[in-house]
Amino acid sequence: MRAVVVQGHGGYEQLKFEERPLPEPGPGEVRVALRAAGCNQLDTWLRRGVPGHDFPLPLIPGSDGAGVVDALGSEIPDLAVGDEVVVLPGLSCGRCQACLAGKDPLCPHYDILGESRDGTNAEYVVLPAANVAPKPQSLDFEQAASVSLVFMTAWSMLVDKAMLQAGETLLVQAGASGVGSAAIQIGRMLGARVFATAGSKEKCRLAEELGAEHAIDYRQQDFVQEMRGTLGRAGVDVVCEHVGAATFAGSMRCLARGGRLVTCGATSGAEVELNLRPLFFKNLAVMGSTMGSRGDLLRLLPLFDQGLLRPVVGKVLPLSEVAEAHRLLEERQVLGKLVLRI
Repeated sequence: MRAVVVQGHGGYEQLKFEERPLPEPGPGEVRVALRAAGCNQLDTWLRRGVPGHDFPLPLIPGSDGAGVVDALGSEIPDLAVGDEVVVLPGLSCGRCQACLAGKDPLCPHYDILGESRDGTNAEYVVLPAANVAPKPQSLDFEQAASVSLVFMTAWSMLVDKAMLQAGETLLVQAGASGVGSAAIQIGRMLGARVFATAGSKEKCRLAEELGAEHAIDYRQQDFVQEMRGTLGRAGVDVVCEHVGAATFAGSMRCLARGGRLVTCGATSGAEVELNLRPLFFKNLAVMGSTMGSRGDLLRLLPLFDQGLLRPVVGKVLPLSEVAEAHRLLEERQVLGKLVLRI
């Protein structure tokens, strides 16, 4: 099979194409013939390297995917060859206390496709049967490949961690990104008043089309002052933060008393300053979040067929242009998700 392989950290030249043997599924596993793979910032971190984190190179990148079941191992009664499926990116043991409580990312053996084991930038992938789910019928393969990581991440941030309630206010940073576009939709579906930031007029329009009451072009406006002009000194109840150093301090200043900031990323830098006085005087909470549970994603997928959520595919490229996909992500040139056609 043809696959993209990262053999060492560095520039786009590290994205090598290789011919690999066709993987065979073992007991409890399935092989998926991939039709499309979502591209995420995680893929660029794998290629560039992250200080203090060891990736098991060489590695096939890619966490999201959609395709057709191509082969089955033994002991799988509920899947058949030819089934159209979505890949669930997080893998866990399924036996520990965290897994049995539905808290997969807390499993001591938790893995993410394309981070600690081979991912979806290939013609085929072998996975535990628990890591595929039926593809929503209303979505094509490119759309289906764009939803798993960002929607399960946003759901975990807003529902499991921040416990966003109907009638509360939510600020979504980078609202036209993959996680941001998912968070806006989930916030609206939960009945919150949603606000967003984005880096251009076009991105602001997308955020508002997805359900943001007001989108602020952070390149042209001070989003803290804009939010204070809209809500006064009350502030927002929840901030969905995944930009990092460039927005973290402003996100904290936007919070209302009892507000919650939840973060899942640091694309602009991981080192931030935190003043403890407003943290305890205002009873604020700062929470981290990585991915989400497979159960949450199974709960989310039917909502696409029900019209309550929709994928946001900004661009589709062939797998052969994976280097261009990385460039577009790093330069923030994509609205929503970028998808690779296999």
